[in-house]
Amino acid sequence: MIDKDEEYNFIASNALHITQNILNEQYILLIQPYIKWGPQKSPTSPELKIDEAEALVRSVPRWHVRKTMKVPLETFSKKTLFGKGKIEEIKATINELRASGRAVTRIFISKGVIHGVQKRFLETTFHLPILDRYSMVIQILRLHATSSEAKLQVAMAEIPYIWGQTRPKDAIVGKLDDLVLSDAQRILLSTRERKLKKALENVRAQRKLLRKKRQSRNFPVIAVVGYTNAGKTSLIKALTREVSLQPRDQLFATLDVTAHAGRLPCKLEVIFMDTVGFMSDIPTELLECFISTLEDVMLADVILHIQDVSHGNCAEQRKHVETTLRELVGKFSENHELDNIINIGNKVDKLPADGDIRAKFPDLHMISSHTLEGVRDLLDNIETMILQRTQRSHIIIKASMGGEEASWLYKNATVVDTEADPDDNQYMRLHVVIADHTFQQFKHRFLRNGKK
Repeated sequence: MIDKDEEYNFIASNALHITQNILNEQYILLIQPYIKWGPQKSPTSPELKIDEAEALVRSVPRWHVRKTMKVPLETFSKKTLFGKGKIEEIKATINELRASGRAVTRIFISKGVIHGVQKRFLETTFHLPILDRYSMVIQILRLHATSSEAKLQVAMAEIPYIWGQTRPKDAIVGKLDDLVLSDAQRILLSTRERKLKKALENVRAQRKLLRKKRQSRNFPVIAVVGYTNAGKTSLIKALTREVSLQPRDQLFATLDVTAHAGRLPCKLEVIFMDTVGFMSDIPTELLECFISTLEDVMLADVILHIQDVSHGNCAEQRKHVETTLRELVGKFSENHELDNIINIGNKVDKLPADGDIRAKFPDLHMISSHTLEGVRDLLDNIETMILQRTQRSHIIIKASMGGEEASWLYKNATVVDTEADPDDNQYMRLHVVIADHTFQQFKHRFLRNGKK
């Protein structure tokens, strides 16, 4: 089995510093670097970045943040990342914590990827393992991956990071040569990568078959996307009233695409798809490993983009998800214009009563998945778009009592309601949601020669 490859686990541990035993407590010095000014400056404040980085650490059982530090930089490209003065300050902080009995076991630098040469320098300087956001997220994903599909995707996400952290075999060997792979290790890594790609191609093929089965049963599909921890699972629970769903207040709680049956107000059966969350400052190589998952999003009839309006960085989180979706669109279809998105503002119950969030986000459907405020109106909006996108109509058809027409409609369309025909008690009126092509079949079969 791929996952039991001890040699690979040794390589991965050196590059990613994966903790195999989650019972081991870890104490983290969290460093948030940020650009002070210029084109690389992030619109998100360092304080909000630290909040998110702390949440990442808390997502791993028995991991604790000892101390946080904000470090202003002029550039991320410096070989040592930090200047001499800041390096000495970090050393002093580590020594002070150790002297006070609060030693740290790892340093988490909250940046997408720390280049291999930077990481090796910092680990040699501080004598501690260095984690960046990519390796931190991998640690969390490993914990949350329970299905074979999720485990495959996480395993694949590790490979580009490991390649990026290792130096070429012909690099000059010095003090920091621990991540130079031997020829045998490179062959092992390449072989593993090839096997994972093949396995994921099989997964994509299986998911394609599942989509075809749903399409054959004519179920519209609604995908729910959003920044991690925005409330995707909570929303689906509110829309479907599926009591078995247990949302978790945790980053990357959902890795597998899960399908949940629901009904729109017109009684049309639909499928809601829960998906993996997005997060900023994570390289696209990690997200692309979840391509079999994201395909379900891109091919859905309607996309619900849920946003946490109670979060101080809601606007930037929205931009990140929208940008990522546009990047993904090109991988699936040149004609997909993302004109099937409904933007939802969640967690209004957490806002101050006097706040005017609707003025700040006028295009959001404001709801609370917790109190169900606004959920019924949202369902009405979803229904309108689903009927439009799937070329369905909500119409009334007159049919004879107990006749073949009614039986056919019950089998091939969604009968919302029935009532006796006030003009002729031998007929009834059926309120039906029906696809345009299905209605054409009905007319061809039952309304020929002027038959009503």
